[in-house]
Amino acid sequence: MTDLLAKSPCDGLLPLTIGSVTVTEIAFDAITSLAPFKGQESAVSDALKVQMGAAFPKPNRTTGKAHARAVWSGVGQALVLGPPLAPIPGAAMTDQTDAWTCVALEGDGARDVLARLTPLDLRPSVFKQGHAARTEIAHMGGVLMRTGENRYGLMVFRSMAATLVHDLEIAMQSVAARGRL
Repeated sequence: MTDLLAKSPCDGLLPLTIGSVTVTEIAFDAITSLAPFKGQESAVSDALKVQMGAAFPKPNRTTGKAHARAVWSGVGQALVLGPPLAPIPGAAMTDQTDAWTCVALEGDGARDVLARLTPLDLRPSVFKQGHAARTEIAHMGGVLMRTGENRYGLMVFRSMAATLVHDLEIAMQSVAARGRL
């Protein structure tokens, strides 16, 4: 009989460093989709604050910290990354833990790498720390968030993990090669 072993989406693919940029996998205990029912937004936000110390995010924003973050993911919904949530009255909640690949891209050239993969305006004056967007990442639909000065979080569906790492690697090589000219 063969034992099944749980593997992360990027098992054996990460970490990866090319030039001044590093990409690492981020594992969260839980990823929960949270969508307040009409008229329950304030109560759900308050309940989220009690459970994880962060309010429900405004459109295109994140709240919280590295291992307990709420990320706007569409009209009236957020992905809560971090500890498992207890049921919140007044909201639809679904477990998305096994559905997503989460990685961190960081380093002096991180923005240049992402500029090759997304149509977003990533200038620091436009896409500030705490901002998030549902967007195209290479040819995949995903979530992009700015989590630090030169640090970004990227989320794509788990089935696209190897493709994400491949596309990041090619873009990282391109940025690193440009620096050697």
